[in-house]
Amino acid sequence: MSILTFEQLSKSYGDKDLFNDLTFTISNGQRIGLIGVNGTGKSTLLKIIAGIESGDTGSKKHAKDFAIEYLTQEPELNSELPVLEQIYYGDSEIMTAIREYEEVLQQLAKDPENPEILDKMMSKQQKMDHTEAWEANTAAKTILTKLGIEIFDQKIGQLSGGQKKRVAIAKALIQPADLLLLDEPTNHLDNETIEWLEEYLSHYKGALIVVTHDRYFLNRVSNLIYELDKGRLFTYQGNYETFLEKKAEREEWERQAEQKHQNTLRRELAWLKRGAKARTTKQKARKQRVEEMQDQTFTNEKSNVDMSIGSTRLGNDVIELKNISHTYGAGTLLEHFNYLVITQERIGIIGPNGSGKTTLLNIMAGRVTPDHGEISVGSTVKIGYYTQDHEEIDGSLKVIEYIKEAAEVITTAEGEVITAEQMLERFLFPRSHQWTYIQRLSGGERRRLYLLRVLMTEPNVLFLDEPTNDLDTETLSVLEEYLEHFPGVVITVSHDRYFLDRVVEKLLAFKGEGEVERFYGNYSEYLEKTKAEKTVKTKEKPSFSAQRATRRSNRKRKLSYREQQEWESIEDEIAAIEEKIDQINKEMAAAAADYSKVEELSKEKAEHDQELEQKMERWEELSIIIEEMEEE
Repeated sequence: MSILTFEQLSKSYGDKDLFNDLTFTISNGQRIGLIGVNGTGKSTLLKIIAGIESGDTGSKKHAKDFAIEYLTQEPELNSELPVLEQIYYGDSEIMTAIREYEEVLQQLAKDPENPEILDKMMSKQQKMDHTEAWEANTAAKTILTKLGIEIFDQKIGQLSGGQKKRVAIAKALIQPADLLLLDEPTNHLDNETIEWLEEYLSHYKGALIVVTHDRYFLNRVSNLIYELDKGRLFTYQGNYETFLEKKAEREEWERQAEQKHQNTLRRELAWLKRGAKARTTKQKARKQRVEEMQDQTFTNEKSNVDMSIGSTRLGNDVIELKNISHTYGAGTLLEHFNYLVITQERIGIIGPNGSGKTTLLNIMAGRVTPDHGEISVGSTVKIGYYTQDHEEIDGSLKVIEYIKEAAEVITTAEGEVITAEQMLERFLFPRSHQWTYIQRLSGGERRRLYLLRVLMTEPNVLFLDEPTNDLDTETLSVLEEYLEHFPGVVITVSHDRYFLDRVVEKLLAFKGEGEVERFYGNYSEYLEKTKAEKTVKTKEKPSFSAQRATRRSNRKRKLSYREQQEWESIEDEIAAIEEKIDQINKEMAAAAADYSKVEELSKEKAEHDQELEQKMERWEELSIIIEEMEEE
């Protein structure tokens, strides 16, 4: 069923046309991946769909009661609000009921005996019942917990950038919506959280449009691909893998169509050049047709980024870290860390946010001095460092000026000399845009420009800190091709599973408290290893019959005095614990509307459940001895 339709939508900024006459329909249940080269207007299109911006031309149709929820790349949150208040925003009946209930719950925690607050609580609980908001409230707290936010009353201003993004994701997922728009949702998320988000979105009730550089995420979440390319919108049924196949087919068809067009044009021009004895109407018609064919354009020219850039010679000595230790605040990031970087090595650095990944890069680059240890850097090493931040980009410079600061010309691996202007063209910055001020570029275009700047220095050791953030999938695939043939060393910090699988051959996994694990292989292989280790740790206990047989062979056949006393009382103790558990279950049912009370009772119940399990196991052991004694 159609929920939203746009017809003949166009948008431009100044003299730059983003897209023209787009017509598309979004239906319920669709999982749409929106892709395209940076600067083609993906984020702008999301904003137009969300109603934040308007198109220059075009019309929009949707149902009367239609709700859109939009997660932006850089969410705007109220720093003074607690986490729960921030995510329960909006005017929907359910969100209003939950917000009011949580407010009274906090008041009751401070003054539990106040009769007025107790009356309010009763009223708000009834409203929660009426709107059926309990499930949404529980889901909200579950989502926050899965996203790593566990202190619900903490103010937004006290959170880190990554935590704020997670709160914004929770806020977007919780709100009732017919269409959910997600702009780079996986940035700042670790891989475990990304996998949870993939699973959650697979059961999302509304329609979904996502812009992401994470190709595994895109492949698993989407069932329809929208591609913005040169102002047009192409639609592909299927996920990202299917899109790659169908796009290749489309480009081949367009290439053949252009070839056929050129052949026809060549024949027509040849006929005209031979001349005709009389300027007949037919002759004029031919001339007009040739002129139209000459004006006709095709879009099959691929916007590939050519990265055939050379690098300076790298000797045998690269970088050696000896006994490196470093702390930040109260946390230990590295402890007695030793590593020898060798030529042509491909290293991926992974681990939770804040564990020390970027710090390690900065230590190797000489930007951070470790607390202890020694660093040796070879005399031929020339580092190119692609960082996460934009601090090195001066928005007041023009595109060509920024690149020429790095180099006027570069030499490719084949010995070809290429100018800065030519390299910019290869990086999708045509001559007409090279005198544009950097501040006018989109975020993705700035990152592509910054990547070119780093490569223009012709490094032989590349440090890449989260290179996949803000780069489009097409630029990423070409970057991966470039790195595959890069003759130097590549060391990258990344959470992008696809990128790590294609680029690296070895991993340094930060485990916390200064521990760094070495793993030979790519990220998928590492995941398989860690999952296998978890399976071994959580392996089922031996069956009861096996335990019983073991106990029969090992236990003595006579009860001691202490065991006799224990046997006489253990059944009464078990019954008492079971009675306590029953009582707690009743209290939990009575306090179902009081989340904090239920949480407290749940912890108490878990303790009694564990105690009961231990008592039952002990009862089994003693009963086996009794049975053996009776058999004798």
